[in-house]
Amino acid sequence: MPTYTALTTLMGEPAAQALGVALEALEPAPTGVGVFEVEDGSGLWEVGGYFLEQPSDIELALLTAMHNAKPFVVSEIPETDWVAHVRRELAPVEAGRFFVYGSHDADKVPADKVSLLIEAAMAFGTGHHGTTQGCLLSLEDYVAEGGRAKNVIDVGCGTAVLAMAASAVWGEVVIASDIDPVAVDVAEVNAQANGMADKITCLEAIGFGHEQIAAKAPFDLIFANILKGPLIDLAPDMDANCVVGGTIILSGLLIDQAEEVQAVYEGAGFQLSQRRDIGEWTALRMRKK
Repeated sequence: MPTYTALTTLMGEPAAQALGVALEALEPAPTGVGVFEVEDGSGLWEVGGYFLEQPSDIELALLTAMHNAKPFVVSEIPETDWVAHVRRELAPVEAGRFFVYGSHDADKVPADKVSLLIEAAMAFGTGHHGTTQGCLLSLEDYVAEGGRAKNVIDVGCGTAVLAMAASAVWGEVVIASDIDPVAVDVAEVNAQANGMADKITCLEAIGFGHEQIAAKAPFDLIFANILKGPLIDLAPDMDANCVVGGTIILSGLLIDQAEEVQAVYEGAGFQLSQRRDIGEWTALRMRKK
């Protein structure tokens, strides 16, 4: 049975939130509605809905007129075996010493690599995205330069691939936190699958807002592979929770967003150690002065 998406954009969060509420009231009702800021500095917001039946073009056109939005783009999504699709599409990834793979590629694991198993059904943060690769390579370079971190946190951990990479290198207990409880569950499963259940502490938290995080702060190394807006908001807390001389690795950034984020963190007391661009994405490694 196919499903349908209906997507549009418009200026400003208040208008986008109002359109999201109106979209929820449509008949047939959407199974889910999302309202997201477009992370390009344009001020645009995206509003989208998922439907089990094709939504009415007339009702969507009325909504766009009422809320001064662009016309909805309606797409049909055919039934897909997503796990099988992911297994076909997600080949193992090598990033320096790290080899990230799914269980379907267990026979390809090289003996001389730090192997990290990420199940194919849990495909966000697998290492295939340029941001995750950039963070892994930044970690690789940090280690090659003699970097050593005993107290590490992965903020916005997703699958916890970065937390597991750091723990695999140094053998330390690493905190993996995320605002999304599903991501925390995924992180726990992956830690168990890699024999790291006792090395990865998975927490649901907003930024550094958790008592277990506060108890371990400040940190030698902080990963934050999230988005431009949250990274900028986190800069003061990043400063407060990083030791002097400590390192932060930031990503989730488009290339044209990197300079703005770098400037914010320089204002918070960090200096750039390395910038690594992969495709359209950037990872920044910075050191607290």
